[in-house]
Formats: sequence, C-alpha cells, structure tokens
Amino acid sequence: MNIIIAIVVFSVLIVIHELGHFLLAKSNGIYVTEFSIGMGPRILSMVKTPKGYRLRGLLSPGDFAAANRELEATIYSIKILPIGGSCMMLGEDDTVEDERAFNKKGVWARISVILAGPIFNFILAFILALIIVGMQGYDPAKIAAVKTPAAEAGLQEGDVITKINGKNIDLSRELRMYLYVNPLSEAGVDITYQRDGEVHKTTVDPVFVKTYMLGFYYADGTKPMIRELMEGYPMEKAGFKAGDVITGINGVAVATRDELMAYLKENPLSDKAITVSFLRDGAENTVSVTPELSGQGYDLGLSLDSSIVKVSGLDVIKYSYIEVKYSIVSTIDSIGLLIRQKVSADELAGPVGIVGMIGDIVQGTKDSGFTAVFLSLASFSILLSANLGVMNLLPIPALDGGRLVFLLIEVFRGKPIDQTKEGIVHMIGFIALMILMVFVVFNDLSRIF
Repeated sequence: MNIIIAIVVFSVLIVIHELGHFLLAKSNGIYVTEFSIGMGPRILSMVKTPKGYRLRGLLSPGDFAAANRELEATIYSIKILPIGGSCMMLGEDDTVEDERAFNKKGVWARISVILAGPIFNFILAFILALIIVGMQGYDPAKIAAVKTPAAEAGLQEGDVITKINGKNIDLSRELRMYLYVNPLSEAGVDITYQRDGEVHKTTVDPVFVKTYMLGFYYADGTKPMIRELMEGYPMEKAGFKAGDVITGINGVAVATRDELMAYLKENPLSDKAITVSFLRDGAENTVSVTPELSGQGYDLGLSLDSSIVKVSGLDVIKYSYIEVKYSIVSTIDSIGLLIRQKVSADELAGPVGIVGMIGDIVQGTKDSGFTAVFLSLASFSILLSANLGVMNLLPIPALDGGRLVFLLIEVFRGKPIDQTKEGIVHMIGFIALMILMVFVVFNDLSRIF
C-alpha cells in the first residue's frame, strides 16, 4: 500500500511538472510528439487514428515512429517504470526544418516552455498549502519555555520570535532551519519578538551545553512505551526491549509519556547514572542507566511551542505563500550544506527512501483518520514539489536548469549554441544523473538492509 501511495504522489508531481512544459509548448505552437508518465518501454498509449484516438498496448519504437510520421497529434503514453515522465517536443534535441519545431521558436518562447515545469511545481505546492493552511493554520515561532540565557535576555514563555539576526521568521520550522544552517557560537544573537501585540528586541548570549541521550523512541499512544531502541546506546546496553513500558525514573512515578517528558525537561540528563523502572510481561523491573553524550554546542536556552494557529481570509493566502517559500528556501539551504560538505552524501534519499518516509507518515497518522493522513501527505508533497522545482532549476546538463543556461547564453550571444554540441553536453549530464540515481538508491537500500 505504501508503494502504491508513493507512486500516486510521484505521478501527480511529475504529471504537473510535465503538464507545465506541455501547456506552454502548445500555447507557443510547438508540436509535442509524446506526453508520457513513467520511464522505459510503453505499456499503454493513446494514438490518434482517422477514427479518433485509440488505445494501443506495448507500442514499440517502430510503431511509435510510424504513428508520428505524419506529425498529426500528440501520443499520450504510460511507461513501465512509475518514476519520471516526459514531454517530448519536435526539434527539442536536434535541428528540424518545421515551423512547429522547438528549435524554430524564439528564444523567449523556449525559455517560457522550459521554466513552466518548475513553476507548475511551485503552483502545485501553493495549492496544497492553501488547503493545509485553510484547514489547519500555521506554526508561529512561539516560545514554550525559557531558561538561561534566554530568560536573562528578557524572553518569556508565549513570546513569538519574528526575526533572528535580521532574518524574518514566520514559522517555528524557519527558526529551526536557520539554527541548523547557521550553528550558534559565543557571539550574541539579535532577536526581535512580539509580546501582547508589541514588538521588542533583545540580544541573547548563547551558552555552551552538552546533550545526553538514553537512546529510544516512543511508541504511538499515551503510555511511555518503547517502540524502538537505538543500537549501541545506553537503553539497549542496559537490556531494555521494544514493548517495555517505563513506569518511573529516579523513584518518581510516570504514568504517561507526557509525564516522562515533563520530568526529563525539568531534570535534564547528564553523565550521571539514573534509575529507570519499567513493566515487562506484567513484572516490574528497575535498572541503572548512564546517559551517553550525543552532542554539544551553544544553546539559546529556549524551546518552541510549535502549536498551530488558525487563520482566515487573506491570511490563508499569506501563510500559504510563506509555507511554499519555506520549502523552497530549505531545499536551497540543504543543497548549500551538501556542497559545503556540512551534510554527508550518504544522507541523500531517493525514491526508495521517500517511499519509506511516506510509509512512516501513513502509519503515524492512520489512527487519526483519513483527513489526518491526507493533510500529512499533502504537507510532505509541498516539500517534494518545491524540491522537484528547485532541483530542476539547477544549472546541471539534462535538467531544465541546464537547458536554461544554454538559452540564456543564446540571449547574450544573439545566436544559439550548436545543437549537436549542446546535445552531447546534455547526454553526459544525463549519464551522470543516472549514476547519481544508482548511488542514491544504493544508499536507500543499505539503510533498509
């Protein structure tokens, strides 16, 4: 089921992208030879005949060429691999002496056709954002709790952060992403925030802290039940198992996951051993566990609420735009981190990894009903659609951005680059992308197995 849902999500994103190319090609009088979903051999094709469009199965390259020989109408195909898609245009990769050919159109007409794919992905992301923001709202960067040094700087619970070091902040996720891309140091951080409708400014001097972990994930539900243990971390070493229910910590009873989280919030883990009581098969046990250092760095001394605030009217449009902007900017920031080697290439996720993420989304929300599943998938699709749009605009041969580079060179030169040479560059880029795809899929599979 997860694979089917993932195929549907991928297909919608790709169809919208290719639809952008298709519609702009048609509006500029360019002949589209084939509009297809998927890659590889054709499974089903709609071919125009003297009696109208007819469905053809397993159309071979020879039959495809014969159907296109008279250049009468676009062939619509579904191909065997449900990843990718294409909008094939006459004269796109070679010189064709036909007024309907891509290469015969003006440079700005060709630029509009190439840009249309990514732009349609951004439009789809905006439409999905309208649905989500209209039904749920948005997540302001509202402070849930403060401690040193945020408290010393005058920040309080309930304050809403609107700027950090001059950068506008509209969502709690924006603040988290900013701090991820721009790690804190001993340098002061300028923060603008709202309290009771009034704007205030302050400077927070980060403090150096160490973070400790027990190494487990909570199961769904209200009980503090262990869903999964992190390999090699203290809880696993102490003999805990998935399904154990934590009942106490350092002699303090906890009945719910919220109570356990509240205790750990008030009593942060350190390098000192703690006692953990738990139920297994109806019997209660108590063991000593020493938390493990998981990270260290500078901290502002605040945590975010991340609760959703409902909006209406023009605010729905405003925060839908902000939602799409966040997805685009976070994608660009992630690419920057990869280029600067702040993120390992091993962390790249491809189709297999995304199927796993979609599966986690479905499993995590299915108990809340169809609406919750739909909204969660729609939210994830915003990021995927924005990601697809941004990635296609990168100046890489074989991608839309690579084609745009050649078209912009043509604008400045006043004449096009030789199509044979351009075709060779795009072919090399395509081969490189296929090698990257194999690497990414291998990474996905290695995480599973």
